[in-house]
Amino acid sequence: MKKNNDTISFLLAQMNTTVGDIRGNTVKIISKIKEAEEKHADAVIFPEMTVTGYPPEDLLLKKRFCASSMEAVREIAKSTGDITAVVGFVSAKNNRIYNSAAVMRSGKITGIYDKINLPNYGVFDEKRYFEQGKSTLTIRIKGAVIGISICEDIWAECPPLMKLKGKMDFLVNISASPYHMLKWKQRAGIFKKLAVKYNTTLLYCNLIGGQDELVFDGHSLIIDNQGMIIRQGKQFEEQDIMIDLPVKQKDGVQELKEEIKYTPLSADEEVYEALKLGVRDYVQKNGFRKVVLGLSGGIDSALVAVIASDALGSDNVNLIFMPSKFSSKESLNDAQKLSDNLRIKMKDIAIQKIVDVYMDQFREEFKGLKQDTTEENLQARIRGNINMAFSNKFGWLVLTTGNKSEMSTGYATLYGDMAGGFAVIKDVPKILVYKLAKMRNKKAGYDLIPENIIAKEPTAELRFNQKDSDSLPEYALLDSIIGEYIENDKTYGELKGKYDNDILKRVIRMIDINEYKRRQAPPGIKITPKAFGRDRRMPITNKYRE
Repeated sequence: MKKNNDTISFLLAQMNTTVGDIRGNTVKIISKIKEAEEKHADAVIFPEMTVTGYPPEDLLLKKRFCASSMEAVREIAKSTGDITAVVGFVSAKNNRIYNSAAVMRSGKITGIYDKINLPNYGVFDEKRYFEQGKSTLTIRIKGAVIGISICEDIWAECPPLMKLKGKMDFLVNISASPYHMLKWKQRAGIFKKLAVKYNTTLLYCNLIGGQDELVFDGHSLIIDNQGMIIRQGKQFEEQDIMIDLPVKQKDGVQELKEEIKYTPLSADEEVYEALKLGVRDYVQKNGFRKVVLGLSGGIDSALVAVIASDALGSDNVNLIFMPSKFSSKESLNDAQKLSDNLRIKMKDIAIQKIVDVYMDQFREEFKGLKQDTTEENLQARIRGNINMAFSNKFGWLVLTTGNKSEMSTGYATLYGDMAGGFAVIKDVPKILVYKLAKMRNKKAGYDLIPENIIAKEPTAELRFNQKDSDSLPEYALLDSIIGEYIENDKTYGELKGKYDNDILKRVIRMIDINEYKRRQAPPGIKITPKAFGRDRRMPITNKYRE
């Protein structure tokens, strides 16, 4: 097939890579280059740090790791023929390392661009590892001038890149931009303005996949110099986005406006898909096949069970109901109905005899003392031990079921319901848990999660007639304060007057004094702008109070 010299055929390879799997990533890249050549593409664009996976964190301190990245890029370059490939990797020069993009063609590396704007906020620590790039890089394909950039270079003003304003026909941006809810709208808004400002067509290729607590959502974009989105990649899926663009563009790409566009998911749908992808990749990339979790009959464990089943298949999900004398018949029925809906045989392992043994052992030591959270937490810790026993015996990964509202306020038991390998909904506020459950039922077309689980008042069932509202404010109010105080970094002084002062003080105190618990929690999937962990790093030993 003869190539058209009036157009450039671009293929954006929206790929899922694995951190540290340089060999596996390299094989995948080479295979994709071959596919792009077979499709007669002129250029194939890969995401940021495709070779090493992102973020590699302190692997970057290992010289051999960085050397392997360089070796891989040289190998990849040899696989190129008439096609131009832009590949993200870690480059090492004079005992310094850079977040770089290699441009390759005809078996050779023809140029290397080093990232200029190094993000050092939120989940990013790039100044810890990388040297800052100094120079721009442009390449030519069929006479068109194409600028190369990496992720943050187009999020904030990049003075060197600004020198190319009006001098590029296309600007390529390779990216590893972590997901949070509706972030694609933020990206699209910024990038539309940038394409107009630079008077260029922007080709943005983003990573997809789960990496520990981060999820990368893809949703690559092609935006013309009029600020119009002419192609969007899918969210949370690997995809090849191929497009033919005129070599020279003066008034946008009008003839492409009517092409099929991807319709982004709703906010609830995309959060659900992010959680699903995060679970699947964490489990599979870490060598597990099956998971296990305690099913209580409540909304949190129900949602986690459904997410895990959707991510891994019901055959790979194990559910254990662990009743005590405080567990209601209603909870058993709800848990059983959910298990039946998921086609999972639920294990029923009663814990009351084990609780009684503990209480017998402590009878003399606790003599004359009232029962309190000590006895409640024993139940949670026994359940945690049972989950871990199945994990040890069968190699199943334990999924914990605590949500962000609980993790914020310490309404979770250390070494109990917090015990496990991966905290699926750790960054999901309680009100959003309900929204996701309802959305999933609507998608299923029936009450996959039994309606009673959604409708009933939440309770830990660690004592008779217990309700979450005995210990916590109403969830809508609680989640609002958490969003302001944690995600928006508002202070007590700024929030005073907006909420009941006693409730505000109480919630802030609960958040502040429970950092020690959160530090010991398993990793969980980031879906909000500020999650616990990499996003928010508070000292445990901390006497500061407002």
